[in-house]
Amino acid sequence: MAAGREENLLLEIKVYYENCPGCRQDRVKNDKPAIPFGAFFFVWGVQLCTALPISSLFPFLYFMISDFHIAKTEHDIGYYAGFLAASFMIGRALTAILWGIAADRYGRKPIILLCTISVVIFNTLFGLSTSFWMAISMRFLLGCFNGLVGPIKAYATEICRKEYQPLALSIISTARGLSYIIGPVIGGLLAQPAKKYPSVFSKNSLFGRFPYLLPCACISLFALGVTIVSFWFPETLHMHNMKDREEFSSYDASNSDMKESVEGTEGCESASEQSLLKNWPLMSSITVYCIFALHDMAYAEIFSLWAVSPREDGGLSFSSEDVGVVLAISGLGLILFQLFVYPVVEKSFGPIMVSRIAAVMSVLLLSSYPIISMLSGLGLPIALTSASILKNILSVIIITGMFILQNNAVPQNQRGAANGISTTAMSIFRAIGPAGGGALFSWSQKRQNAAFLPGDQMVFFILNVVELIGALLTFKPFLDLPERQV
Repeated sequence: MAAGREENLLLEIKVYYENCPGCRQDRVKNDKPAIPFGAFFFVWGVQLCTALPISSLFPFLYFMISDFHIAKTEHDIGYYAGFLAASFMIGRALTAILWGIAADRYGRKPIILLCTISVVIFNTLFGLSTSFWMAISMRFLLGCFNGLVGPIKAYATEICRKEYQPLALSIISTARGLSYIIGPVIGGLLAQPAKKYPSVFSKNSLFGRFPYLLPCACISLFALGVTIVSFWFPETLHMHNMKDREEFSSYDASNSDMKESVEGTEGCESASEQSLLKNWPLMSSITVYCIFALHDMAYAEIFSLWAVSPREDGGLSFSSEDVGVVLAISGLGLILFQLFVYPVVEKSFGPIMVSRIAAVMSVLLLSSYPIISMLSGLGLPIALTSASILKNILSVIIITGMFILQNNAVPQNQRGAANGISTTAMSIFRAIGPAGGGALFSWSQKRQNAAFLPGDQMVFFILNVVELIGALLTFKPFLDLPERQV
């Protein structure tokens, strides 16, 4: 028994390398066991930089495509809107693994700084777009330099103690939910300011000549603020150079057991790097995550197009302001749920079970959307807002659960690359989402009198098929639980 206790004590001893930022951060976590609220606030801000350029686009996307005069008819707007929204995700898919690898090699902080600066530049240029091709190019470049999703998830799990890591990942989902509030408000209320607020903005002013610059400029200013704040936050990646290892190897023989245990751990991590793509718990959770991401992105694209399209085409004839208000209220409900309800639900049932329940409930909810479109008066916005709140809550339950599974499946030195793979795969599916959703929506508008699932009924039926596929994949033998914990 005594020998066993001595062995456990040796395994619990932590070795800190000098001049390693990850070791310094580990010491801080050991010395200060409280929740790092400042670091969590920073993670929240960085995630908003990633999400706001996406969520702010949808309220005015229909009108932006119309102003470019590239669509021959109103029914064709959905096609071009889908491609414009997809260009961001295509760019991110092409570079996400590279950003993840770079974050594992050079650190989380340099990648975060570079990517937030890119939001400032390319999001502003997108607001200055005068043609469809300029707009799609700027969105593509914005996506290429948007490598924040992988590194910030890795950073969130490394900035705090183990017991707070589920909360850290939940904050990322919460920030995404907050973007559903702020983004649509910014996009819906600030787009076309000369038309909406002629007493403040003239047609000949900068924001009159570039009607979609104001919402983009607001987001770029926020990203600039996050970039400046980033300089005050620590790096979390362990960087043990050869000099440090030589110093460690010169410890006396009394520390040999401890040295062997540390070297053994490092050897296991090196070996695991060779089999990242063979890590089935990781790859299965990424696959399920991608299916639901495809569904969520297609839903976001279709919802906004459906809401602003004319009644005679099966839409709701909402304005961009109306859509912004509905999405903002939905996001507020999501924030409250994520902060106060989700941690309790996840602790009680686990991430997989709550994801399955959420997927089934989402199918039932989407089946009611064609019925909601038949309402009028005050009942329509109330029913639509209530449905939108519930839909966003269900989506974030699923995504947060997949985040937890993915980060449980790998050690720290692989999190950047693992999240890079996840982001690449997710971005490919999210690129297909708006492109496919826009094409599906345009096609459905042309078949209002079809005998089988006419108009928007076909749209929501196909969305439900995708959601059901995702729900089925959460069961064994496909989805496998990771053996290790974050």
